Amino acid sequence: MNSTEVVDSEVIEGLDKDEDASLGEYPIDTVLIRNENRTVFDVIRRIEKGAFIMDPDFQRDFIWPIEKQSKLIESVLMRIPLPVFYLAENASGNMIVVDGLQRLSTFKSFVRNEFKLKLPEQAELDKKSFEDLSPKLQNRIEDCNLVLYVIDAKVPAQALLDIFDRVNSGIPLSKQQMRNCLYQGSATRFLRDEAKTELFLKVTGGSLKTDSMRDREFVNRFCAFQLLPLDEYKGDMNEFLAKALKEMNQLDSNELEKLAYKFRTGLRNNYALFGKHAFRKHFRGQVGRSTFNASLWDVMSCGLSVFPEHIVEAKKEQILSSFYSLLEHYAFQDSITLGTNQVNRVEYRFNTIRKVLEAAIND
Repeated sequence: MNSTEVVDSEVIEGLDKDEDASLGEYPIDTVLIRNENRTVFDVIRRIEKGAFIMDPDFQRDFIWPIEKQSKLIESVLMRIPLPVFYLAENASGNMIVVDGLQRLSTFKSFVRNEFKLKLPEQAELDKKSFEDLSPKLQNRIEDCNLVLYVIDAKVPAQALLDIFDRVNSGIPLSKQQMRNCLYQGSATRFLRDEAKTELFLKVTGGSLKTDSMRDREFVNRFCAFQLLPLDEYKGDMNEFLAKALKEMNQLDSNELEKLAYKFRTGLRNNYALFGKHAFRKHFRGQVGRSTFNASLWDVMSCGLSVFPEHIVEAKKEQILSSFYSLLEHYAFQDSITLGTNQVNRVEYRFNTIRKVLEAAIND
């Protein structure tokens, strides 16, 4: 399988495509989903208390137009049944909105008088805010019954992502956007902050899209391979990245600062060695920039994060010579290009880079 992935205009090499959504080995009869009935009033109250998590990181990019929001309110007033809502319970007992984000956002905004209805064919409703409606119609909205399906917190990460992927009926989310919803906390803030730094933007050369959170995914990849033992990687990159976020959410501020220091050290060392060619397959003296390679990112960002910058600078020629020789080896080329999520290839390229860097540094 060729693992160059094209996402719109984004081309990344060495990144296996997501497989079709599958519950894998998770027992099909034990997917824990319960249903609850709550009124619009009750749900809005819970949102404002923080019990329902409406992810602000990408919610602003998916705002419905006023016309569509107005049609939803009109449907409620006409007593038209609404589709069900899906939520996922996290370890803290909060509810993450999996499907229905825009509908809940619309209810909250309208009841808080943040927009006026745009329904020119409904003279009784057109240009009316919530406070302009009669008490009867206000009650009809607040008393509207919503059917919520809640995915239990005990559902494993991969099954949770698969369910998320299957039920989401809005604008399709990337796996990283789903993880950003499901594992909010210090971990997702870490990814956000590191992906915004001038250093990250310079070293990645603008090759990683922000709207799909591809940039944060690559920070996530570094954190996963940095924090988790390599033998915990079992061939499912999504599960591995989710596991890292759960681990990061348990770290204190000092531990996260150490992780950030290592991350930035790795970035600076790579840029000092390769400049605009960092994390790209290339040969010595190459002028044009090649495609960003996810597998090189994994091994080189982690591999060079453990060496002080002055040491890397002093051993620059030895490292470069060893690196360019390695890129000529078929086995290594293969490990960063094809079937890159396979366990044996991940282990091979990490162990190979570690040995090559240690030998060059100690030369």
